[in-house]
Amino acid sequence: MSRILVVDDDGHIRDVMRFTLQQGGFQVVEAKDGAEALAQFDAGGIDLVVLDIVMPESDGLEVCRKIRAKSRLPIIFVSSRDEELDRVLGLELGADDYLVKPFSPRELLARVKAVLRRLSPEPAAADKGAICRRGALEMDLHRHRCTWVGQEVVLTVTEFALLQSLLLSPGRVFSRSELVDRAYGHGHVITERTVDSHIRRIRQKLSALSADPIETVYGLGYRLKESL
Repeated sequence: MSRILVVDDDGHIRDVMRFTLQQGGFQVVEAKDGAEALAQFDAGGIDLVVLDIVMPESDGLEVCRKIRAKSRLPIIFVSSRDEELDRVLGLELGADDYLVKPFSPRELLARVKAVLRRLSPEPAAADKGAICRRGALEMDLHRHRCTWVGQEVVLTVTEFALLQSLLLSPGRVFSRSELVDRAYGHGHVITERTVDSHIRRIRQKLSALSADPIETVYGLGYRLKESL
């Protein structure tokens, strides 16, 4: 049973999220501010964080930065701010998804399940041993580990899912909507800029290893280079 950390300074919202997630079969622990959230994270045993952005003292963005400095633990931001800039900033910091208040309990549960699903390899991949390679790029789907020439590339759950989709079909051009379906599941309303933010972060991490395997096909989407 997955254990979800719910972080929000509003007790009523925490109650709603706790009830919803428990009904969905999850264990839930709570934190009312950034300090408590980091203490729960440091205690271990957390599988995913649902993190409010606007909180007193240490806000959700700062909590995300501190978690990302140590871990690729899945993070879903929740916020009353629906500006695209806020969404992109959250994703640039390494969040896997962004949910705008007010949201329905059903949507929260669907988002949590979708992110956790990305941690499990597809059955077809598992049958092949879950090791995918193209040139210097290798992805171990069971261990959720990506390497370039043997050096690890630390990816979030969503980044991993997007790169995996490109790696499994090198040379094929994926539209942004196709990548959304593969990384988030069908029915997700995600802006093209959100996908671009994730791809940009993947490229930055690979670039640090002098790697540039992803091509932009203008007007269409992205593909993995056939020759790496």
